[in-house]
Amino acid sequence: MKKILLGLTLVATLTMVSCKQETKVEVGEAADAVGAEMDQAIDTAAARLDTAIDSTKSKTGAALEKGAAKMNAASEKMKEDAKK
Repeated sequence: MKKILLGLTLVATLTMVSCKQETKVEVGEAADAVGAEMDQAIDTAAARLDTAIDSTKSKTGAALEKGAAKMNAASEKMKEDAKK
């Protein structure tokens, strides 16, 4: 009877240890998957940020050119008014 209980205990212990190994593997795989998803999310965010920065630079450049043209027109008008 003791040998049967000892055998069952040994089988149960081995089963628990093997389950723990499987769990460790699954946790490791899940961690790797989460890490990959985070890398992908960071890359996507970086690409969107680059696009937004380029768009802002373009809009700012256009606004500055438009403002410079208005300043040139105003200065020409002031020169003409000063000559009169």
